[in-house]
Amino acid sequence: MQIPSRTPGVRHPSREPITANTENFMTTENATKQSGEAGIALHPFVSPYYDHGGITIYHGDCREIVPMLGQFDLLLTDPPYGINIAANPVRQKHEKQDWDASVPPAWVVPMLIDAAEWQIVWGGNYFGLPAQQCFLAWDKQQPEDFSLAMLEQAWTNLKGPAKMFRKSVLSYPKTHPTEKPVELMQWCISRAGDVQTILDPFAGSGTTGRAAKDLGKSAVLIEREEKYCEIAAQRLSQEVLPLG
Repeated sequence: MQIPSRTPGVRHPSREPITANTENFMTTENATKQSGEAGIALHPFVSPYYDHGGITIYHGDCREIVPMLGQFDLLLTDPPYGINIAANPVRQKHEKQDWDASVPPAWVVPMLIDAAEWQIVWGGNYFGLPAQQCFLAWDKQQPEDFSLAMLEQAWTNLKGPAKMFRKSVLSYPKTHPTEKPVELMQWCISRAGDVQTILDPFAGSGTTGRAAKDLGKSAVLIEREEKYCEIAAQRLSQEVLPLG
């Protein structure tokens, strides 16, 4: 499966975001059938905010965009948990926002899960997903009296026992109030095996895309806030450094 190629590095910061019309909601399956071709099928009027090196960013609402895409190997995402963390005073380095005041509508996460063979959903404990043997966890390596969560959990349909990644939440710079480390997302992708195409419909500052690019994978990112689309595009414009 290949992501449609467009002009490399194109960004469209002035275009209006793609917004959801749930009355005309179209399932991923129907959208793919309408396209008449396998893989990622895009509406001809949906232009990317950024597209280069196998990574595509869409500025808009995932409820409208995902049904226009085909199937992916992996859904790797971190939706809003509805705990209002973006307005938390402890995140005072970042502008207070309300995008985490509520979880997505109940039908959204199942729709996203249907778009990929394998799924890793951070904060999955907030979304009423079915029980699975495996789950993934991030140990933030903080003391018992740490004012925020010491650990986060991801729901997944991957097979096998639960696994944990360890990295201090204070050990890396952040441009988004709930940004996860690139190494964590690289670890998630590696846990999923031989996946080539990745979907992150709540992309934030583009950490999943950066991880995918570093591992030589293709990814589609969707983000509602334009300023985070631009941050993600800037992060992705940095080339992968050779090892050694």
